[in-house]
Amino acid sequence: MSSIAHGTESQALQAPSSRRSQTFLRIVVLTVLFTAAASYEVRQLSSLSSAEVWIHLRTGSWILQNHAVPHTGLFSQYTNLSWNDSSWGFDLLLGIAYRLFGLRAIPIITMLLKVALAIVTYQLARAGRSRFWQSVLLSAVAQFLIYGLQPLPYVCSILFLAVELRILNLSRQEGSSTQALFWLPVLFVLWANLHAQFILGLGVLMLFAVCEIVEGKLRTFGAQWISNRFVSSDTGKVGLVALSSFAATLVNPYTYHLFPVALKSLYSGAEFKYFLEFQALDFRRPQHYVMMLLVMTAFLSLGRLRSIALFELAILLGATGVAFRIQRDNWFVVLPAIALFSSGVFWLPKEEESTASRARAMAWAWAALLPVAVILVGILALPGKEELINKLSETMPVKACDYIRAHQLRGPIFNTYAFGSFLTWYLPDYPVVIDVRNELYGDQMLDDYNSVIQGNRRIEDAPMLAQAGTLLLEKNSGLGRALTTFPVLEARYEQVYSDDLASVFVPLPTQDLGK
Repeated sequence: MSSIAHGTESQALQAPSSRRSQTFLRIVVLTVLFTAAASYEVRQLSSLSSAEVWIHLRTGSWILQNHAVPHTGLFSQYTNLSWNDSSWGFDLLLGIAYRLFGLRAIPIITMLLKVALAIVTYQLARAGRSRFWQSVLLSAVAQFLIYGLQPLPYVCSILFLAVELRILNLSRQEGSSTQALFWLPVLFVLWANLHAQFILGLGVLMLFAVCEIVEGKLRTFGAQWISNRFVSSDTGKVGLVALSSFAATLVNPYTYHLFPVALKSLYSGAEFKYFLEFQALDFRRPQHYVMMLLVMTAFLSLGRLRSIALFELAILLGATGVAFRIQRDNWFVVLPAIALFSSGVFWLPKEEESTASRARAMAWAWAALLPVAVILVGILALPGKEELINKLSETMPVKACDYIRAHQLRGPIFNTYAFGSFLTWYLPDYPVVIDVRNELYGDQMLDDYNSVIQGNRRIEDAPMLAQAGTLLLEKNSGLGRALTTFPVLEARYEQVYSDDLASVFVPLPTQDLGK
């Protein structure tokens, strides 16, 4: 009897120690999960290689200076064109960060966005009380699949969609309240002022509302093939939330004019024609195969229900179509798949609430503090302005722009697409002929530019090139090679600067052409 009592007492003493060890392990794992990508950014500074962030920085600075939002083609040679900045809120935040931290603002914002992505994907995976390690794995997979994260407005759409799906997911869990749905209008007010893909989020909400109404009707008619794993929400509340969320998207400086601008900025014919990110998946990256495996597993999990979960099936089908058709939007299927797994539609059972709550409270208390400390250390470890400029010059034409500025070369400038956004910030006295604002220039101008850069049009027939006083081209570009190898063009243009990234040409004076 004494040995039995001694064994029981030993087990009782070991239990708290085991729980403490488990909690400590969770804290360490969450800290690594939330900060690994951000820490990598401190070392690599990959955000400085973004070709697009500079137009957002330039626009944000302009908004701060003028206390207004853009309505025309600022920083371009086509100031007569209308342009509504659908991401003006993000640009403003970036401009404020730049005023506070200088060039460090770009990697700092990138670090914060990467931490936010880790947190929201973990929370999305954890929404239905999925097991801790399953949630960690799903968040890690999501971060792996949403690769190359840049300090751009589209990251806000990723974060907001994850929050939206978590709210919708919780509202369909048995025993959960639908009150959280009323946070969605607040979410859409923010979303509509930060990025144009709020349209996708609005589409998801409308799909949810339709599926809820249809499921409710089918259950009324006694349909047995509708899954009982999910509960239908009050259709009146869902309809009210959907209408309120739509109205919330109108709370922006451009009101209803934002919708056509958002659609044009997201999807246009020329973008599908010229840009790789708008092409279908080519399965040349490991992430493409992992994403396919994730999607296949999600569909298999739905099939194991042996009944239909209408919303989960509909959003997974729609998101799969979008993600596999447009490489840029492959994140759109990752989040619904994770939300599906968090609902318990998987092989692993849910974690018991009594086990989860104690460990979760302690782990989150520390996991909320340690990443903050890691990020602060990372910010302090960032190099100064001169080193950041040197890093920037590895991917952007810093030295070529310095040459143009120092020698006061004549405008207007003809620049390549990849350099346009950077020039609006680093060389503001030279309005660009093209940049990443495809919605500003339109399909016809993008077609004209590409016909020029590909050599399919004579100089005399291309005003954007014929009228240029300075040409800034990518090193070894087709047009640059033509200007240095074809005698007819060599007689018209002189290469005045060249480095490993860019070449600068100026037209020869008319009198030189007759020699």
